[in-house]
Amino acid sequence: MLGSSMISIRDLANQDLLDLVPYEPGKPIDDVARELGLDPSSIIKIASNENPLGPSPLAVAAMRDALSKCHYYPDGGGFHLRNGIAAHFGVEKANIILGNGSNEIIELLYHAFTRPGVHEVITTTHSFAVYELMAQLFGLRCVKVEDYKDGKFHTDLKAMLKEVKPQTRLIFLTNPNNPTGTRVTNEELDEFIQNLPPHVIAVLDEAYYEFLDNPPDTLRYVKEGRKVILMRTFSKIQGLAGLRIGYGLAPAELADLLQRARQPFNANLIAQVGALAGLQDAEHQQRTRQITDEGRAKMESAFQKMGLDYTPSHANFVLINVGDAARVFQAFMKKGIIVRSMVSYRLPQHIRVSVGTPQQVDRFLAELPSVLKG
Repeated sequence: MLGSSMISIRDLANQDLLDLVPYEPGKPIDDVARELGLDPSSIIKIASNENPLGPSPLAVAAMRDALSKCHYYPDGGGFHLRNGIAAHFGVEKANIILGNGSNEIIELLYHAFTRPGVHEVITTTHSFAVYELMAQLFGLRCVKVEDYKDGKFHTDLKAMLKEVKPQTRLIFLTNPNNPTGTRVTNEELDEFIQNLPPHVIAVLDEAYYEFLDNPPDTLRYVKEGRKVILMRTFSKIQGLAGLRIGYGLAPAELADLLQRARQPFNANLIAQVGALAGLQDAEHQQRTRQITDEGRAKMESAFQKMGLDYTPSHANFVLINVGDAARVFQAFMKKGIIVRSMVSYRLPQHIRVSVGTPQQVDRFLAELPSVLKG
């Protein structure tokens, strides 16, 4: 029998896990305050595409009322929230799957439809990092289609379809895309869905869907029973990122398989109550869209006047080429402004900046010239 000293804990671990580079989220305000000795109230965070207005007031009120019931387990089936989402979109409760953030729904899709060493998934070179990370964790090949050509970012749906093989199971399409802020046209998306091979599921990540002008009617694909799942979130337009609550809309047969794969009570009680109230807060959503549209336009106008290379955005953030993302990120942080370096997204020259309040946008733009000069 081998001595315990001869076997390390890493020898027992899954090799795919050992090779995994963990997801790098935006820097929290408290961490920056501790590291740099700054007053937390002086720091602004425009790094993680959070709602600058804060949470829906209706959601806050509903959650306060529900706190006295948090000694009970949540509704494991999410009855009221799923019914609320279904009514909002004109579908059935059976078409709705809840997740601990839409990230969990990504994981459920891997559990339900892929096998290690057998299947493949497809995404783009510069898209949400979790698709590839999850593929690594599940021991799958992740095919990344180039989305940068002739100095511009754009998702090439025809090129993605050309990469489909018999072992392909999932295609991830983020629209608008994170971190580039670009979108595909409604016509491109229709053609893509029409030509989707029958053994492939299209995962349409629509975390920023509510910020689109002329959004595609993707619900039609669900109602037609196509092999499609729409991933949505309460993190952005409703301002409930801290609750970790997302949802998927899919044909009932597909949603049922994901229900079987999820953990019991994966959506907590407070999150379910807050999400349902936030969904119904049309005023807060409209104010969020307005402040986002105005702030994004102001930022992009300023970038244009400064001669900066930026990607016109359809979401609540803008991707900017600043030459040295790591240096600019650190320089902004010392000034109490948290932006997002895109080094981990293989974009070492770019930062991503969320649209904040008017005051936050003005402060960022005022500091930008000096930061760029170093």
